[in-house]
Parts: sequence; structure tokens; C-alpha cells
Amino acid sequence: MTFLMKLLITACCLLVLLAACTPGRTYHVTEGHTHTYYRITYLHDRSLDREITDEIQRFYHSLNPFDSLSIVSAVNMNRDVEVDSIFIHAFRVAEDVSRQTEGMFDITCAPLINAWGFGFKNMGRVTPALIDSLKSFVGYEKVRLEGRRVVKDDPRIMLNFSAVGDGCICDLIAARLDSLGIDDYLVDIGGEMTAKGVNPKGLPWHIGINKPVDDSTQTNNEIQQIIELSDRRGIATSGDYRNYYVRDGRKYAHTINPKTGYPAAADILSATIMARDCIVADAYATSCMALGREEAKKLLARHPELEYYFIYADSTGTFRTEYSPGMEKYLVK
Repeated sequence: MTFLMKLLITACCLLVLLAACTPGRTYHVTEGHTHTYYRITYLHDRSLDREITDEIQRFYHSLNPFDSLSIVSAVNMNRDVEVDSIFIHAFRVAEDVSRQTEGMFDITCAPLINAWGFGFKNMGRVTPALIDSLKSFVGYEKVRLEGRRVVKDDPRIMLNFSAVGDGCICDLIAARLDSLGIDDYLVDIGGEMTAKGVNPKGLPWHIGINKPVDDSTQTNNEIQQIIELSDRRGIATSGDYRNYYVRDGRKYAHTINPKTGYPAAADILSATIMARDCIVADAYATSCMALGREEAKKLLARHPELEYYFIYADSTGTFRTEYSPGMEKYLVK
């Protein structure tokens, strides 16, 4: 046996020993509850509970309106504060979608949301006079970023990132997993998701779109359609069949029309958007609910990078679906 052959055999033996000593990768699940549930499934050689919690806390420090020490709270209280990279990214995404939708998506709607009882305080019974008053300091074009500072045209302007919050957290956690070289994961934050690779069975991830049944308790999880994902994509769903309350016999949904100041009365029951980034999908899903089906389709026709799946009711009350041509390949038949 030549010296070279002995060297090769020795090297092979060392590789086998190293492989045997390397901890095997397995699927881990990190889950919990903050403002909503979260469940992250990923293939790695150890649990990443701490890393995932760190990303959630980074989001809360930046954009949590319930925390008086957060950056967004400081902005809303007109304190002199420099915003961080999370705030800047969320603001720029919101600003862009606001322009694309001609103001039908608007993160300055916080006073209107609060007035209707969907935000972090209830301002009592809504009247036309109150809505008109609040609309005087609502409008995405009345606020801007200059460097790392927010500049308002009116100090009463308040920002609310709830329409993109869950999508933002999805992206933060997915980016952290990507940075660790993880190729297989599903990030689920309150139903907004980012998927990549395969599930524990070695198959694409299956994501369910709920059937739009009136359910303010959020306990009905009947599935309308399953979407199959393996390439890195974010997916978000907005619907007026959840997160509503009834007053004087009328149902009020969580989507506000920024131009009227009243809850949107659109014909879409559920809007699911798929995009590269979940924060973008989140923003456009909300926008579609405010726009209605025909206007939403016109908007999305200008954005071929986005896929959509709409559920709506026809004149007889029968559920119908409509989706973009590119979405079809993701639908499980």
C-alpha cells in the first residue's frame, strides 16, 4: 500500500469520526404567545428559542404601541428620538404601499382605529363630527422620515404598524434563520407565515387558508384551500369575517377605509397575498380588503411579483374564489 493510499484512508476515517461526533440535525419547534401566538418550526442541530425571542423583542422595542418605552410610542408622543432599522424598513414599506394604493393603506390611521375600538384605547361612540375631526390629522403624506427622525405636519399624527406587524416579525425571524444557514423552516406569527424548504416529512410546507365563516371567537378553523410552499415566500391573509364586533345590529370589521374614516365595506371576505417578504404581503392583504375585489385586481395587475387568492360571496351568498394565474401552481388540488 502506497503512502498516498494510506493518507487517503486515514483522511476518510477522520471524516467518518468527525461526522459521528457532529450532533444530528432535527426539527425543533419554538412557540409561545405575545400579542398573538407564534410557532416556528426549523431544521437545526439545536433549539433556537433564545435567538427567536430576541427577534420578537427587537420588534417590540421598535414598533409596539403598548410599550411606552418603544420607539413608535416615543414618536407618537413627539419625543426627540432616532428610529432604528426595523422602524425605517416598516415605514418605507408602508409608505410605498400607501402610494401604490393611493392612500387606501395608511399607517396614520391610529386615531380612527382607536375611535372604532380596534386599537389600544376606545374613544367612545363614533359620530360623523368625530370622524371629520380625526381625518384632519390622518394621511400618510403628512408624515415623513428625514434621516433617522420622523417629521410630522401635525403633532397629533399617530403611527400604527399593526397592519404589517406580524409580517414584519416573520421576516425578522426568517432572516435570522437564514443567517444561521437554515434551509428548512416555517415561521407562523398569528397566521402570517414565511416558509422555506421542506417539512419534517421531506415535503413542501402546507399552509391552510381558512373558510370565511363569521367567527369573532376565532375558534372555527375550517380550511378552504391549502397552499404548498417550498421556495422562500411570505404569505398573509386578511379578512372581515374575524376581528369584528357588532353594535346596533351592524357588523364592524377591523379594516378601516382611511379616506372615509369608516370600516371598509368591501366585497372580499378573505384576501391572501404571497410575496417575497411577508411584511409586503401583509400590507397588500390589508389594502385589498379596503379596496374591494375589482380595484384590488387592478392594483395587483401592476405588481406581477405578487400572487393573490380571494374568497368572496356572490349575489346568492355562495362562496367563490378567484386567484392570480401564478398562484395556481401553489394550490393543492
